[in-house]
Amino acid sequence: MREKIDAIYQSESRHVLATLIRLLGDFDVAEEALHDAFRAALEQWPRDGLPANPRAWLVSAGRFKAIDSLRRQARFDVLEDADNLADPASETDDTDDEGLEDDRLRLIFTCCHPALSPDAQVALTLREVCGLATEEIARAFLTPTPTLAQRIVRAKTKIRDARIPYQVPSPSELPQRLDSVLRVIYLVFNEGYSASSGDALTRHDLSEEAIRLGRLLVELLPEPEAQGLLALMLLHESRRAARATADGELILLDDQDRSLWDRERIAEGSALVQRALVSQRFGPYAVQAAIAAVHANASHAAATDWPQIVALYEVLLRIDASPVIELNRAVAIAMRDGPAAGLALIDAILQNGDLSDYHLAHAARADLYRRLGRTDEAITAYEQALALTRQEPERRFLARRLREIRIQ
Repeated sequence: MREKIDAIYQSESRHVLATLIRLLGDFDVAEEALHDAFRAALEQWPRDGLPANPRAWLVSAGRFKAIDSLRRQARFDVLEDADNLADPASETDDTDDEGLEDDRLRLIFTCCHPALSPDAQVALTLREVCGLATEEIARAFLTPTPTLAQRIVRAKTKIRDARIPYQVPSPSELPQRLDSVLRVIYLVFNEGYSASSGDALTRHDLSEEAIRLGRLLVELLPEPEAQGLLALMLLHESRRAARATADGELILLDDQDRSLWDRERIAEGSALVQRALVSQRFGPYAVQAAIAAVHANASHAAATDWPQIVALYEVLLRIDASPVIELNRAVAIAMRDGPAAGLALIDAILQNGDLSDYHLAHAARADLYRRLGRTDEAITAYEQALALTRQEPERRFLARRLREIRIQ
């Protein structure tokens, strides 16, 4: 039974927390209620058996425990409409005015409210909606963990004190609120597609959750960038089965068995890309999805249309310039024009001080040195990349490259 409860915690805790936040109106109270509910489950379910609807049971248990606790603390008045909370039936089936039935979507829009700073929006959503550890988020932001933790605390306080509503915005407000939500969903997907640290290359639960939320957004607001983001996630996720060996070793794109790629997701993602681009109102997500579609639709690595990919990266740089995009363009140019051309561009990026702590920049540089036969420089660059890498599959891959090049 303990294993079943642990599995339910992994699959349901974020859903339960989102609903408890809606019902209780306070992040911290809801988090405590969530833990109380699972403690009650550990006590009662082994004795009474698994309930027919574990999520509804946990929501009801957590809510009533929170109400009892608040009453004991003489703070029950912090709950609005408290008398309406007496009946637990079907609380998880409530819908808002727009007819959406997903409390986590409401929670994302609350966490991404414009009253919060952009960094706080992202950090709070990753923590509360997706359950990422504060340490994981801090690594993603290159921020000290205590600083990130305080950012989350301040965001919760702001939501409470400003009485930010727990709801999906009205249709007139949605377009201006969409960009921050898309950014958050993409960060969630990235953590799932390529975990920032740890033993596993991917976290399937997070990437699938991001895709699910992306679908909800496209249904809610079928804007080109929402379509572009969903397409990008689908196209990347289509390669999951081919990205690692059975024992978890990393497989590079060129070496992947393309028969393992999910053709249904590739078809769906490619169609979404086409819809977004035809609109002429596309942005960076749609362009990135177009690049992913070129890769996904190449029958084998040598058939990749690198001139088209370079051209798309140049479009992307015009609308969303960043050092990482410059790095990706440099790698594409290396594939089109040869390793020396790409290496010169990567060296310029690093000499400018950009991406000096980004392991993929050094890994790309090392690979180009390797292809040019410049062994000593390749070893140095691989060592730099290895020192900066926190994900174990990537560390093993880089270490293997180092061993191979040293014995050549």
